[in-house]
Amino acid sequence: MTTTPARHFPIRPRRMRHDEFSRRLMREHVLTANDLIYPVFVHEGQGRVPVASMPGVDRLSIEELLKVGEQALELGVPVLDLFGVPEASAKTADGRIAWAEDGIIQRAIRALKARFPELGVMSDQALDPYTTHGQDGLIDESGYILNDETIEALVKQSLSHAAAGADILSPSDMMDGRIGAIRAALEAAGFIHTRIMAYSAKYASAFYGPFRSAVGSAASLGKGNKYSYQMDPANSDEALHEVGLDLAEGADMVMVKPGLPYLDIVYRVKQQFRRPTYVYQVSGEYAMIKAAAQNGWLDERAVAMESLLAFKRAGADGILTYFALDAARWLRETR
Repeated sequence: MTTTPARHFPIRPRRMRHDEFSRRLMREHVLTANDLIYPVFVHEGQGRVPVASMPGVDRLSIEELLKVGEQALELGVPVLDLFGVPEASAKTADGRIAWAEDGIIQRAIRALKARFPELGVMSDQALDPYTTHGQDGLIDESGYILNDETIEALVKQSLSHAAAGADILSPSDMMDGRIGAIRAALEAAGFIHTRIMAYSAKYASAFYGPFRSAVGSAASLGKGNKYSYQMDPANSDEALHEVGLDLAEGADMVMVKPGLPYLDIVYRVKQQFRRPTYVYQVSGEYAMIKAAAQNGWLDERAVAMESLLAFKRAGADGILTYFALDAARWLRETR
């Protein structure tokens, strides 16, 4: 029997991969529960209503939302992000229910902060769930989304959320100049500690479909689109321009949306600005993983955690994800 002569490699990268302890020693990026923000849909009805296109995600009553808040605190997830699902009969062309004192999100914020003052509460500012046309802003006779008139509505919505106790506002509408207007209004009203996470690089993506069903804007939008205000998926330099504008106008944090198809944008934003940078793993990304897992094609836990780690590797400081509670549980199990 012949033996192969030993070959001597002065550098063997596999040595450090041989054992779990040495893999941990050189691990460059770590995901923790502190990195996660959990988006939730709050509806006017009772109990929980499953979102068909997002297995495992429900629309929640305020009573059920409080249960989720308790889970988030127990698991160490620091922030819930609230999206409202109003009654269809309450929708109007101008979306005025969005800034009503007794609106669904205003009541949800007050309930969460009263029960769990230590839990971070973030809320969405956009008109699409509240309008009969499903657009994020006000429209003229031709259907064009009006910029400055929409900002006036967004300022009202933002102030109503801040007054209810929201810790973070997250304008998702992509109107020009809205961060500056909201920041000025907050300062004038004395809400000097209210943070803004701007949807700075929000693309006109095909990955938003399940979300629009969840908030009830899909039917209103119909065959309409948001190309005139959300970003072209072909552009990356434009994203840096948008981020720079939002930071200059007073944003505390910026966001890239969607997630995995735009990791290059996350990386460029973090490298250029070195400011708190977040990414939204959107409904379509979540639904694809869930569907593949339900068909036995992928390991849900492994793929979800790998995708979340990819956001950290790209430079994200935090991740909005519908896997947040599950991921926090999985992380706890691997300690």
